[in-house]
Amino acid sequence: MDLKRLPLQNLSRHAGRTLGLAAIVALLTCAVCGGALVVSSLQSGLNSLEARLGADIIVAPAQARTQYDLDEVLLEGVPKSFYMDKKYVAKVAEREGVEIATPQYFLATMKAGCCAMPVQIIGFDPETDFTVKPWIARTYGGELGLLDVIVGCNISGGVGGQIQFYGENCRIVGKLAETGTSMDNAVYATDETVTHLVSAAVDLGFSPLAHEDPQQVVSTVMVKVADGYNVENVLGDIKLHVRGVSAVATRTMTSGVANSVAAMSGVLQVVFGVISVFAVIALVVAFVVVGRHRTREFAVLRVVGASKKALSGIVVKEAGVISAGGALVGIAVALVAVIAFNSALEGALGLPFLLPGVPTMALIAAATFALALIAGCAASYASAARLSKVDPGQTLREE
Repeated sequence: MDLKRLPLQNLSRHAGRTLGLAAIVALLTCAVCGGALVVSSLQSGLNSLEARLGADIIVAPAQARTQYDLDEVLLEGVPKSFYMDKKYVAKVAEREGVEIATPQYFLATMKAGCCAMPVQIIGFDPETDFTVKPWIARTYGGELGLLDVIVGCNISGGVGGQIQFYGENCRIVGKLAETGTSMDNAVYATDETVTHLVSAAVDLGFSPLAHEDPQQVVSTVMVKVADGYNVENVLGDIKLHVRGVSAVATRTMTSGVANSVAAMSGVLQVVFGVISVFAVIALVVAFVVVGRHRTREFAVLRVVGASKKALSGIVVKEAGVISAGGALVGIAVALVAVIAFNSALEGALGLPFLLPGVPTMALIAAATFALALIAGCAASYASAARLSKVDPGQTLREE
């Protein structure tokens, strides 16, 4: 009799029992791995959103704050158009503590034959921009010309193709990688391109600017605070000295999202934690119950010369094989589910959702596998300890 091969032989001969225990382990690992991936994706989405905004302070027209939900426009990419006089860029830039002030231009396209799709077109000044260009540089290293656009990953059309807005064919020169934020649903171009499209819209009978000159307006001013200055102090100074605008710290805008992410993460951790606890309890009970039905089997092994240590080793090895197999299945299911349905999860949660990188996912998978292996072997310990103390003589006489 080869005790080294016995664990695998036992598992193959009792396939139903093996699959049942492996299914419990798979449930445990799927809950832990899936929960960790979702929580990590929410945190990645929040970090991406904060990095996407890039600015410390955002200045918008005063009426935009009352007419629109700026959080929806700036954080969720809801297509809206609002403008203020270009002179405010210089007024904001001259305030103490402002290192850089760069304008942005918003043009919301229409659900009409004029445009390929309703999206938010965001224009930026290539000379002063510090928020959009760092993202664009990851996928496009050239200079944007007139009617050249960079599109988010959710915008249909590939690089080299064309997309039409207000009768003008724009050339797609780059497509951004997924960020899990509003950037995935927007189109980016230079201020020159946006003002050209605004003029084209006016020529077609649309009036995004009413009677204003498209060359003399901006939508927002993105502000970077200089080192050594407090953001709140600079914000207060802008509010005090620059009339007719609404200024807000980006930290304030994202705090609500951060709180929602924290709350949702807490709920998910509790839910998946409860599932994991019940799975571990079920695993312990299952091993104990199975162990009670194997008393005669282990009594026979003791009679033929197997030591108590060898018997414990058989149970633990079986648990290790079951745990490893179940863990691999559970991890695979969690990875496939979260990766395949990440867009649906983002929509259902209503929060920035960005899958972590491959190294992070591999680390989560490895940690979950190790946890499942430890949990499975630990759950079998009570059964192994009991079976190792079996009195073969008394057990066989009872049988």
